[in-house]
Amino acid sequence: MSRKLILREKYKDLKEFVAQIPRRFEQEGRTIYKGRNLIKVFDGPNDLQMNVKRYRIPKGINRLVYSLGIRKAKGLRGYQYPRVLLEKGIDTPEPIAYIEDRKGGLITYSYLITVQSKLQHTLYEFGNAPKEQWLPMVEPLAAFAAKIHEQNLMHRDFSPGNVLWDVIDGTYQFSVVDINRMYFGEVDMKQGCENFARLWGPKEFFCELIRSYAKNRHFNEEEAIRIALSARERFWTRYRKRHEVMFDLEL
Repeated sequence: MSRKLILREKYKDLKEFVAQIPRRFEQEGRTIYKGRNLIKVFDGPNDLQMNVKRYRIPKGINRLVYSLGIRKAKGLRGYQYPRVLLEKGIDTPEPIAYIEDRKGGLITYSYLITVQSKLQHTLYEFGNAPKEQWLPMVEPLAAFAAKIHEQNLMHRDFSPGNVLWDVIDGTYQFSVVDINRMYFGEVDMKQGCENFARLWGPKEFFCELIRSYAKNRHFNEEEAIRIALSARERFWTRYRKRHEVMFDLEL
């Protein structure tokens, strides 16, 4: 087995600690997500909390595609893309390192190590939230999404778990995570409005969010809502054929 470690120069003093993460991963760290991939938080040197995401072994043709470099592996994209967002003023956890294991020349597990975000909430909390809870969120969230799109960026999985938020010193702050699926280029009205389709929440919340987003980007509000609602209906109609919907969905 071979192992590749890419470590940002800024964190060169952490090399010994980071290099041991794959060996320690199974038994140590605090699990915060368990699914296709596994995410744990490790307490690093100097009280630095590290978010470590272990990507599952790619399946089928994807394993060959990633191994041959035809397409960048998800973890490698997750390591490289944050710097683009951060340079444009879009908050996302700062990357520390990327580790890639191979056997017989083929990728097995890979690890993305970032600074653990201090934001404590996700948009899942707005699934069935009453208006008094979601209303203060509408304008700042819409402004955040508009800022991303106006920087010629779009998160292709702009979903509840991938938008972190918190209120700090009375101000809403947001961060995007799991950004290995990004679009780089001009984001027009249709693309921008359809980008909200995966979000949870009451229909009224969704419509007000799109209305505020349209104002930020100087789009026609009613047309923006029409586009967004159509995309929302398509996404959730497909989704609920295979999965349980975990909030009161009104299309």
